[in-house]
Amino acid sequence: MTKSQLITLLAQQLKLSRKDTESAVDTIFDAIAGSLEAGRRVELRGFGSFGLKERRAREGRNPKSGESVAVAAKRVLFFKVGKALRERVDSGSTELPGEK
Repeated sequence: MTKSQLITLLAQQLKLSRKDTESAVDTIFDAIAGSLEAGRRVELRGFGSFGLKERRAREGRNPKSGESVAVAAKRVLFFKVGKALRERVDSGSTELPGEK
């Protein structure tokens, strides 16, 4: 599902204009991104959580030449799926949201 498809689905289900729905979705995504940028974890109960892991600087290798390369320290985004979503996906339901 793309962002555009999500906006269309929400607009239809909530009977809102596409412009208002797009604004709401953008606000949610901006809030999640802002929290992660500030180093805070984002938890959406039943769905999952987004977090950051700190990776230390290390010595890597160029696979083509075998030459040593310095890899800088960085923060890496990760997603941990929630129990309810994991169980829903494991059940194998092929029904898309909004379909019946």
